[in-house]
Amino acid sequence: MAPFACGLLVLTAPLGALPRRAAAALAAAAGVVAGPLYVHLQPGLRLAAPDPRPAAPPACPALLRALAALYAAAAAQRGLDLRVLLGPGRRLARRPRVLLAAAEAPGPPGPVRLGLQRLAAAAYGCPPRLPAVLLEEAGGGPEREPEEEEPGAALPDFADVAVGGTFDRLHGAHRLLLSACCLLARRRLLAGVADGDLLRHKVLMELIEPYELRAAKLREFLEDVKPSLHYDIVPLVDPYGPSVTDPDLQCLVVSEETHRGGEAVNKKRLENGLPELALYEILLMKDPEHSQNEEEKISSSSLRQRLLGTLLRPPRQDPALPSRPYVIGLTGGTGSGKTSIAKLLGHLGAFLIDADKLGHAVYVPGGPAYEQVVAAFGAEILNEDGTINRKVLGAKVFGNQERLKSLTDIVWPEMARMVKEQIGEAGAQGKAVCVLDAAVLLEAGWQDMVHEVWTAIIPEEEAVKRIMARDGLSEEAARSRLQSQMTNSQRVEQSQVVLCTLWEPDVTRKQVEKAWDLLQQRLSQEHSL
Repeated sequence: MAPFACGLLVLTAPLGALPRRAAAALAAAAGVVAGPLYVHLQPGLRLAAPDPRPAAPPACPALLRALAALYAAAAAQRGLDLRVLLGPGRRLARRPRVLLAAAEAPGPPGPVRLGLQRLAAAAYGCPPRLPAVLLEEAGGGPEREPEEEEPGAALPDFADVAVGGTFDRLHGAHRLLLSACCLLARRRLLAGVADGDLLRHKVLMELIEPYELRAAKLREFLEDVKPSLHYDIVPLVDPYGPSVTDPDLQCLVVSEETHRGGEAVNKKRLENGLPELALYEILLMKDPEHSQNEEEKISSSSLRQRLLGTLLRPPRQDPALPSRPYVIGLTGGTGSGKTSIAKLLGHLGAFLIDADKLGHAVYVPGGPAYEQVVAAFGAEILNEDGTINRKVLGAKVFGNQERLKSLTDIVWPEMARMVKEQIGEAGAQGKAVCVLDAAVLLEAGWQDMVHEVWTAIIPEEEAVKRIMARDGLSEEAARSRLQSQMTNSQRVEQSQVVLCTLWEPDVTRKQVEKAWDLLQQRLSQEHSL
């Protein structure tokens, strides 16, 4: 792990040199700083000068190209929280613990380090004696110093600028977009953050961070990057928000894929008697590490897909649970692909407990729940051979919460007792991991029997298609079945690991193998303590 929690990197190279040197500079810095990593750009600054004065970089196209290169390079350093500062003027949200500059910064090392300390203190109120490190950029700098690029024409500027987006897990493309907004705005930036129904059709919307968290991270980034602006951060519950009613707005910043949305905003503004906004377009950033089922651009949906199979929250710490076998509770709604995931885990070595099979066993004549269920629901639920007709019983309780609770109060405790017997059997066989495959895991409160909850999710529309094809139900009946269950979001909120079977079987297999490998690492670390 990098030794410092937060750092400030000062880059004094010409703006035109940064696209060629960004990757090497950030790779070197990432070895020292875990994040956030702040970057102060000041082309031509001599750190060895007696009193280096901080100044904002010129707002020009060359600066945007440098920003794009830096944020693209940061994407290759997974987890690096990069914030390129566009103007000094306040204490940073996270206090830097180390100061960094390129090893070839002009001047002797001693004065360069001292200049770094003075600059950081003057610009950002850093303590005067922070450690100062000169980075060796492996394979980084060019053999000869490049010619300085002319800044070119200044970027247009507007008093009030607007931008909108989901802003889930701020990534490099978000940061470039927001930085462009900061460069274009003189007074105020209005940032709309998508929420509510606007999130319904997002890929893995259950993993999108809550609005309050996204808004707080957005504000921290913006106020770090350019503290002189006023920031209005508001929820967006429709595609337009205040952009079609605010008379002070002058510019809307868009990407290639949201340009048409900007045109729709202008159409609405004209209908509302307001002038059109200037549309300033930012290019999309390519993701060099995208996998087969991910988007080619850097995107939040790809980042959410990379969370699948990983530990989203710590496992339960319950002294009453034995450490072996380690029990995974696998759950998911109808059509989620839970059963296929269970089979994959079985192939990897897990001991499988099928709660649905146990559920059938409790109902058979002589089974632990048979007499109580017949007494509670009457002989009309029996077939001619005396077995319980599950469909007739289901019709009696469906949509009737009181009757359903009467049934589950009988059946679930008996199933839980059988599950515990099976876990004991897994332990007797020497199995390290046991998977309880149970659709009703959370509803029944069985999470107390497991160390981790793993949930399989699938978008509602895909689940409806699968249920219709598998069970021969109408669309209305399939939706009714889904709506009677716990939602994906409710399950995800109580889960340590989330998996999704939306894509090809090979993608699901890789997710499960990733989850299994990470589980083995956790178990190995636990046993080494």
